[in-house]
Amino acid sequence: MHILVSGAAGFIGSHLCDALVELGHKVTGVDDLSLGREQNLQALAGNPDFTFVEADVLDRSALARLFGSADPAFEAVFHLAANSDIARSHEAPEIDLQNTFLTTFNILDAMRKAGVKQLVFASTSAIYGEVPGKIREDHGPLLPISHYGAAKLASEAFISSFGDNYGIQSWIVRFPNVVGARATHGVVYDFVQKLRRRPGRLEVLGDGNQVKPYLAVSDLVAAMLKIWSSARDRINVYNVGTFTRSMVADIARTVIEEGPRQSAEIRFTGGDRGWAGDVPTFDYDFSAVRALGWEPSMTSDEAVRAAAKAIWMEVE
Repeated sequence: MHILVSGAAGFIGSHLCDALVELGHKVTGVDDLSLGREQNLQALAGNPDFTFVEADVLDRSALARLFGSADPAFEAVFHLAANSDIARSHEAPEIDLQNTFLTTFNILDAMRKAGVKQLVFASTSAIYGEVPGKIREDHGPLLPISHYGAAKLASEAFISSFGDNYGIQSWIVRFPNVVGARATHGVVYDFVQKLRRRPGRLEVLGDGNQVKPYLAVSDLVAAMLKIWSSARDRINVYNVGTFTRSMVADIARTVIEEGPRQSAEIRFTGGDRGWAGDVPTFDYDFSAVRALGWEPSMTSDEAVRAAAKAIWMEVE
């Protein structure tokens, strides 16, 4: 198939492009490089089955040209382009309106006009808000507490309506926290960068007791591809996660241990969350995706440690 990947030069998008090309697909990746990096795609440089286009999917004219010039025409879209800085959007809510919601609307409308009928969408646990116990896909009501979660939820709603109106089949994958090589954001990446700036001290937002599942990016990509290839409803919604969770204080210690100094003072800013819109604890029920035959290869703590090793190697 000829597949368009938005956010292709980003952390998850670049790993996805690698996997799709390896499976024999022709892939066009689009990214505005505001957060993504071309070096993330270096393994695909010169590969005839991969084309990179630097463009902003908020530019509807550029998006129309991209869909109109695809040869052969796109048959599926994996939409990953979005704002990933939840804390930043607290100060500027329009960031998620533009970069998380309108990017999705523009992709959907371009698909409608071009007759593309398959969409795989990167959603998030943030759509649920603060929910006690294990969260199932059919949980409701959905009450996000971050602008990012709200924009992703609005995106899901438009994916549903476009599906009914224009026959677009969709696969909505609700990510947990994802970690690994090529990260451009997230707790492990942020801790590494803080320690590079101030090697003897690590500031941790909140009290360190926040606890969440962390999934290796390789496991996430495998789950996305399994869901896309196996689920057959008009709209397919799946949580993806791990059996275990990691505490932020433990993540801080792991990142320090994997660093060049292997020691640093940890200072907590206090409070039960790191920023406005942060969900301090959640846990997924992901039995639905397991029923398709997917299992994570790493525990949450294993994924965190592997990510810390990889990110330290990248920055040294």
